[in-house]
Amino acid sequence: MNPHQTPRINIAIDGPAGAGKSTVARMAARDLQYIYVDTGAMYRTVALKAMESGLTADDAVRVTELAERLDIRLIPGPEGQKVIADGEDVSSRIRSLEVNRQVSHFAKIEGVRNRMATLQRRMAKEKGVVMDGRDIGTHVLPDAELKVFLTASPRERALRRFKELGDNPGVTLEQLELDIADRDRIDQEREIAPLIRAKDAKLVDSTGRTAEEVASEIVEWGLAIARTISAEEK
Repeated sequence: MNPHQTPRINIAIDGPAGAGKSTVARMAARDLQYIYVDTGAMYRTVALKAMESGLTADDAVRVTELAERLDIRLIPGPEGQKVIADGEDVSSRIRSLEVNRQVSHFAKIEGVRNRMATLQRRMAKEKGVVMDGRDIGTHVLPDAELKVFLTASPRERALRRFKELGDNPGVTLEQLELDIADRDRIDQEREIAPLIRAKDAKLVDSTGRTAEEVASEIVEWGLAIARTISAEEK
């Protein structure tokens, strides 16, 4: 079915690190001809710029000020989404091991989360968005028509991160598994918009499943919801 024959909806995909959210969300957005918003990349950009400015997550005031003046743009392209910060392409640098380890500490700063949530809601205002993160269905887009909580076993999530780092990861698989467990704890225990499953979110375990399979399932759910809305409007 052509996605443009049905009303456009917003889709929120939440879950822990390494669950495959970005890959699945990107595929679903492509198939639905929606806009993909990688909120994790936005927080990574704040963390990267703060670290390059010599700031730590303990300096909440200055990090918040940096986030408020930082111009972040997500540009879709044939080779994937580019992340532009103040006119500079930071797409590869925000995926470094150090940013991986520090981003959750910066992301729990209330001022940073408020600023990013404002930008993300603005992106979703016209509908037709697939947005992934950790608090999309509970905090950023609580009225999203479709909410998904995507997870996978800790070992599989660590293995995916290990493969992302390439031939010279600079870290063992076991260390990555520990890092992911630590990041899960930080995300779940933070006071502002913690990582939790929305009550009306569909739980999807991607362990042993391909990204294509999961994305296809989400697309079908999205189209079904859109068809229901269309029928109710007639």
